[in-house]
This record gives sequence, structure tokens and C-alpha cells, in this order.
Amino acid sequence: MLYDNHGRLINYVRLAVTDRCNLRCFYCMPEEGIKFSPRLELLSYEEMERIIRVLADLGVDKVRITGGEPFVRRDLMPFIGKIAALEGIKKIALTTNGVLTAPHVKHFKDLKINSVNLSLDSLDPIRFFEVTRRDEFPAVMKTLDELLLHGIDVKINSVVMQGQNEQDLLALVEMTRQLPVSVRFIEEMPFNGSGQHYKEWVWDYRRIIAHIREQYPTLHKIPDPPHSTSSNYAIEGHLGTVGVIAAYSRTFCGTCNRIRLTPQGLLKTCLYDSGIFNVRDILRAGATDAELAALFQDAIGHRFKDGYEAEANRFMNGPVTESMATIGG
Repeated sequence: MLYDNHGRLINYVRLAVTDRCNLRCFYCMPEEGIKFSPRLELLSYEEMERIIRVLADLGVDKVRITGGEPFVRRDLMPFIGKIAALEGIKKIALTTNGVLTAPHVKHFKDLKINSVNLSLDSLDPIRFFEVTRRDEFPAVMKTLDELLLHGIDVKINSVVMQGQNEQDLLALVEMTRQLPVSVRFIEEMPFNGSGQHYKEWVWDYRRIIAHIREQYPTLHKIPDPPHSTSSNYAIEGHLGTVGVIAAYSRTFCGTCNRIRLTPQGLLKTCLYDSGIFNVRDILRAGATDAELAALFQDAIGHRFKDGYEAEANRFMNGPVTESMATIGG
């Protein structure tokens, strides 16, 4: 089992299979998009499978497939099947915007995919278009229907954006009355391809909870699962739950059990760091599995205490400005 230098178990990797996306969400990238990596600069499926096998031998047992939008990469489902077959991998999760996902949902449980994070920032089609800059609301709702039909654990991720979708918070909470979903509100981060949007940051986790409680006074705290990034709540009479992810406040760093691999093969032991080493380059230079494992162990043994320390360290490379699509959702 892998433990970092702060005593935290590391058993979870977020694997970004592409930096490309079919939406242009306000909180993720500029309207004109970003410069996507050429195909040869991305990890191949064979390289990703080898990396996950090495990590599984070190004790990593959960893989989350992210992007960009993972389903814009061809042959994703056969690749997930190979990951699911690796010894030691117990759980595969998926983060998706839902645009291309619905036709594949019926196969998820066969591939150990029992949990899906679905990005949905508004239930109003017009505001959905304003946030995502694409008219894909019906496709996303079709995916939600399919996930519920096939008994997949659904977490709806909604980024709270000042001046964009504040009016949608309560409508999203209301979904939990009759649907067995977890609606999770995420503090907006500066990973949008240009940096912080606001001079004054308003919607932190405290305000989000206070806003919900004004309308739902029976909102009450419930236990959080181990290593949870969300602080979770229930409302009397509701089938689902509500969560808040303090992604900018970074209140959950003390129990973080995850590492990230970007589409280009950069290892990130913290969302806010600038990258530790490039696994792709090391593989293509001929490294053995044992050499790769030793590099992972060394990196995890020198991990930042929290996101603030990681961000402070990265200032030698400039402030946070990259798109979330390039760093793994």
C-alpha cells in the first residue's frame, strides 16, 4: 500500500484520457477553446494500461476516467474493459458531461463502472447554453435518465459561478426530492484557461450551504465517506443528498488519497501543483516497470501537504491559468 510523507493512503488515480471536449464551459476554458495536444503527444491506450498496471501493483485500486470529455476519444469502452480486467483494480468511476454518454450506459456495470459524476450546471436550457456555449441539454438529460434506469450511482457536479448560475442552485437541490442522486456544488477554481474570473470571490462553501438552508431549513449534516472531497447533507423527505466541494477553499486536503495523470502523461500529486514528472517521456525512453514504480513511490513520498503549499510552490512557473480540460477534470 502507498502512503505519502504525510501518512495519507494513496489508492486512487484520476486518469485523463483526452484534453478535448465538445463543450466550452465558462469555468473550464475560453469561448474560443484552447490549443489541444496533437495525438502523438497524448498517452496511448497501451501506455495508460501499463501505467495503471504498475500503480495497481503498488496498491492503487480505484481509477476514475476523466478528460476533457472522455467519450470524445475513440474506442474508450474497449480500453476501460482492459483496465477493469487488471488485477487489483476494484472500482472504476467516470466523470462525463453526458453529451455522448447515453448509448454506453447499459454496458457500465459489466466494466466495474458503478459510479458516474455527471456535469450539469443548470436545469434551464437557455442558461445551460450560456454556461456551456453548446446546445446539448437534451443529450445530457438523456444520459441522466439512462444512468438512473440502469442503477448507476449518480453524482451531479455543478460549479457555482457568480453571475452565471446562482439561480440554479435551488432547482438542482429540488432534484434530490424524488431522485436518488447526490447533487454536489463545487466552488469555482481558476482552471479556466485564463485565470481567476472575479476581483472578489463570493460563492464559497459556507455561502452555498447558507443559501440552500434558507430554502430547506431541515438540511442537516450526514457522515462523509472516507476520503470524500464533498461535505455531505440530507434534507428531510428527500431521496437524494446534497454535497459541497470546497475545491478553492481546499478543506479536504488532509484526507486526499488521489493522484492525477494528465492526457499528456504529467503526474500531478495535487490538483494545484505544476506537475512532478512526465510519465509518457519516461516510458518512451525505455523505463522498466520497476523503474517507473520507484519514480511513483518517490513522488508520493515528497507530496505537498495541501493545495496551498502546492500552489505556492508552483509560482516559480507562474500562477494557475491552465484549463481544467488539460489537467484531468
